[in-house]
Amino acid sequence: MLGTDEQNPQPGELEPVQRKSTAAIVADQLRAAIMYGSLQPGSQLGEAELAARLGVSRGPLREAMQRLVAEGLLRSEPHRGLFVMTLDAADVHDIYLARLAVERAACEQIVRHHRVEAVAELTAAQSRMVAAAGKGDSIELADADQEFHETLVRVSGSPRLQRMAQTLLVEKRMCLTALQDKYHADVQALVDEHKGLVDAIEAGDEQLLLGRLTEHMNDALDRLNGSMMAS
Repeated sequence: MLGTDEQNPQPGELEPVQRKSTAAIVADQLRAAIMYGSLQPGSQLGEAELAARLGVSRGPLREAMQRLVAEGLLRSEPHRGLFVMTLDAADVHDIYLARLAVERAACEQIVRHHRVEAVAELTAAQSRMVAAAGKGDSIELADADQEFHETLVRVSGSPRLQRMAQTLLVEKRMCLTALQDKYHADVQALVDEHKGLVDAIEAGDEQLLLGRLTEHMNDALDRLNGSMMAS
């Protein structure tokens, strides 16, 4: 007989297969296109063109686009259609205000309940940042940075924090993509800051972790603001 404890499935126990709907897959692709700048801020989304490019019917595409409207990545203008959101300095400040709130909550849960798992997964994510930095690949480094913060929130065990973080991280990446010619971070400092977060988790020092996270976010916001002023 199969076990019924959903919280602690036993090895070999059959579990429901997670399958994404077509709309969810399309939403993922649109999110990535916005994040990497293939769909640029302010650009209008044409249903017919997108449906053809993605090889899907308009039904799932419309559902996917409405998901992104709800997430705040697209805006709907009456009688005109859907457009990719544009972000100004106030938006960037708000993104980091929200990110700090979400990731602080995630860090609190990690230190109190998920330290071992977090140290293992975040150490691996930080190692990928080190590798990307060593190659001098700014896009790969940004991907690794994003993966680190996605992992940080995921390991907290809160699906709601994950949902909130997903949109915020895409918006943050939109800023970096738009400013890629002017945004210059101290790569070694960036790598070291993430290592400091892992070390604080491993030490189980919640106040140290929250302090380092706040400093990390503030430094990133200062760099982005400086880049926006230079653009």
